[in-house]
Amino acid sequence: MVNGDGVSENNVHAYYDPATGVHRIDLDRPAALNAINSAMIDAITRVLEEWAESDAVERVGISGGPPGFCSGADVREMRSMIVDGWGDPVDFLAREDRMDYLVATYPKPVEAYLWGYAMGGGLGLVANAPSRIAQTGTRFAMPETRIGLWPDVGMTFHLSRMPGEIGTYMALTSGEITAAQAVEYGLCTQLVAGEGEVEPSRDVPDWTWMADAFAGDDVVEIVGRLEDHPLEEARKAGAELRKRAPLSVAVTLRALRRAAGMTLEEVYAQDLKLGSFFCYHPDFVEGVRAQLVDKDRNPRWTHGRVEEVTEAEVRKAFGEE
Repeated sequence: MVNGDGVSENNVHAYYDPATGVHRIDLDRPAALNAINSAMIDAITRVLEEWAESDAVERVGISGGPPGFCSGADVREMRSMIVDGWGDPVDFLAREDRMDYLVATYPKPVEAYLWGYAMGGGLGLVANAPSRIAQTGTRFAMPETRIGLWPDVGMTFHLSRMPGEIGTYMALTSGEITAAQAVEYGLCTQLVAGEGEVEPSRDVPDWTWMADAFAGDDVVEIVGRLEDHPLEEARKAGAELRKRAPLSVAVTLRALRRAAGMTLEEVYAQDLKLGSFFCYHPDFVEGVRAQLVDKDRNPRWTHGRVEEVTEAEVRKAFGEE
């Protein structure tokens, strides 16, 4: 796997690229938009561990084959573990976090090449790599509140440190940002031109209104400010937030504010607690059903509005009953 032409295992292709001198890990599951499943987690972890010990490996690169980098973790598989009773989704998340932490603490330089889309568990995989290269046209998002979860894989550490409450916007609404924004706001370190471009597009919209609109610790106040905002863009963000799982939104805001004062290791520990809560909450099974299984985009959440979520329910998610 280190010195040969490469090995493909469980939709992961590991090989040496002599043109760049980089040992690469490419996600290769195009039919599922390179979503990372349980077998891929194990395969990536094994490669990273082997290469960490090899003198032949100087640099590691992580990317994905067509149609894009990674759409996230395979939440359909996680849902199947629950519905069909064959596995533990919390163990899935714990192994995923271990894989991501390997990247964060890797003894050799790691470069991530992001293109097409970089979302959810895909972002978590490479968010701690020293070099994160974004191609223009790439869509970045943490879409977990769409499916009854929260932005996991250590990402609240990064979202909570983004300027101007951009991270709060992404976390609560599942909203997307562009490659230029990802570099501007610190999720990526370098911007490169996309296919057919001579120079990368660096246009960044004026989102200064988010700093006030998404401020504070009260999600009901945030929704109210968005819905009453004079800017149509802000009101649209409020309408999108209303569509997300109310409990997920409330817990996500609390997790995000707590993460701002945590180390990365503490955020991973918090994620494990939240995973133990959310994976077996009915909102997760229902959210994945509506978004990815039946695709009716009409989830029936356990709460109708964020105003219905109680403080006791939020505390329970953190194991503070």
